[in-house]
Amino acid sequence: MPKKLGSMLAVILMSMLTACGPVGNGSAAAPKPSDERPMVLTTFTVLADLVRQVAGEHVRVESITKVGAEIHGYQPTPSDLVGAQDADLILDNGLGLERWFARFVTAVPAPHAVLSEGIDPVDIRSGNYEGKPNPHAWMSPEAAKVYVDNTVVALSELDPAHAADFHANGEHYKDQLDGVMQELKDAFQDSDAVAALVTCEGAFSYLARDAGLKEAFLWPVNSDAEGTPRQIKDTIAFVQQNQVPAVFCESTVNPGAMEQVAAATGAELVTPLYVDSLSGPDGPVPSHLDLIRHDIALIKEGLAS
Repeated sequence: MPKKLGSMLAVILMSMLTACGPVGNGSAAAPKPSDERPMVLTTFTVLADLVRQVAGEHVRVESITKVGAEIHGYQPTPSDLVGAQDADLILDNGLGLERWFARFVTAVPAPHAVLSEGIDPVDIRSGNYEGKPNPHAWMSPEAAKVYVDNTVVALSELDPAHAADFHANGEHYKDQLDGVMQELKDAFQDSDAVAALVTCEGAFSYLARDAGLKEAFLWPVNSDAEGTPRQIKDTIAFVQQNQVPAVFCESTVNPGAMEQVAAATGAELVTPLYVDSLSGPDGPVPSHLDLIRHDIALIKEGLAS
C-alpha cells in the first residue's frame, strides 16, 4: 500500500472509531523507524511471547492488547489501527476468541494466520456457546505445539531467508512444552484422588484434559452474563457434592461471583490464575511457559489443601 494512501486510511479509521464510542485498554506501539525487521502483530500478550520464541532476533513482535487486557470483548483503539498499518503479518488465536478481530483485519492491509488451526478442539458444553470450540487451547502444552508449528510456517513465508532458524527455534520451544507437559502429568498423576478444578471462566478445559482432571466453572466464556444466580447456585452444588477444597479465578475477571461460592461452601478461593494475559516482566508470569507452570503449581497447591 502506498504510504500516502495508508496515511489517509489511518486518518479515516481514527475518525470512524472515535465516532463509534468506547475504545479498548491496550495498544500496539508503532514500529521504530530504525528497525528494519518485519513487524508481526499478535492479538494478545501470550501469543506475542510464543511467537517471539520462534522468531528470535529476526522479526519484531508486538501485541495489539497490553498486559492485563481482557481479550474476549476488546475494542480496538484508533492507535491500534494506525500502528497496524505498518504490520507485515497479523497472527490471531481463532476459535472465536477475538470476537472483534474480523472487523479489525478488514481495516488492515497485512495478511494474517490463525495459530490454533489444526488443533483437536474441546467443545464448550453449556451456555450460549454450547457446541462451539473452547478457544483457550494455548493452555495445553500439547496443543500449544500446533501453535508453534503454525508460527514457523507463517514466519517462514514472511521471511524465507531465516526459515531454518524459525524451524530450529520452534523445535526447541516444543521440547520445552514437552517438559511442561511432563510436569503437568507429574503434578496430577493420581488425578482420581484429586477434586475437580473449579474456575470462574471455563478457560482450563485443555489443561484439565491434559491433566486428567474433572472440570467445572461458573461461565464458559467471558461475556456480559457472568456470575448469574443460576451459575452461582449450580457451582455451589457442584463444589458441595464433590467436596472441592479450593476454587479458582483468573486475573482478568472480577472474582465476586466465586467469592459467593467460596463463602457458601467453605472452599478456599485461590487467585489469580492466568489465562488471557501475561504479567509484566517483573510479575509472576512474564512468559507463556511461566503462565502454565504458575497455574499448575497454584492448582496443585489449592487442591491439596
